[in-house]
Amino acid sequence: MQNDYEKLLEQIRQDAESHVKKSRYEHSVRVAETAEKMCALYGADCKKGYLAGIAHDICKDYPLEELYELASKDGREITELEKRKSELLHGRAAAVRLSEVYGIDDKEILEAVSCHTFGSVSLGKLGKIIFAADKIEPGRPQSTEEYRKNLFSKDLDSLVLQVLEENKAYLEKNGKEMARESLDFLASLKNKTGGGK
Repeated sequence: MQNDYEKLLEQIRQDAESHVKKSRYEHSVRVAETAEKMCALYGADCKKGYLAGIAHDICKDYPLEELYELASKDGREITELEKRKSELLHGRAAAVRLSEVYGIDDKEILEAVSCHTFGSVSLGKLGKIIFAADKIEPGRPQSTEEYRKNLFSKDLDSLVLQVLEENKAYLEKNGKEMARESLDFLASLKNKTGGGK
């Protein structure tokens, strides 16, 4: 398994490096490293975390028609928001690509990659980690050492809740709508943690 994993990871890493712009690839590496650290912290599989992190934006720079075509194969309905902004389908497209091209059938990895943009009430530990790692990796403007240290002192649900609330505030400030999936995810985490601002 070790060799298979290393080989698979290297193929996906090369795929990501050759299909996205340099800054996005560097972001993906930071997400993978952050996810690996979080997996160790919260008791998830570090290898899966690193692989999902490297792969999460693999389709981000694909043409919109291709994103739409790939995402349509996952069996879920394409929402009105996704129809208006097809670039939001890049996570779903990436999960389909991982399945079709690399034969990945691990539900946790596919769900984490597919749902990293909006989150989902169905997300397990790995999915929550990838969702958060994408938003708090060290290249993000707010993500100072201090900021991450504070987040990592929380339990995983409280960490993800804080990230979602910050995301919601950012979207509102910029006159953008939050996806229904994200709002549902936020409500379910508030309910679970009994918290939130």
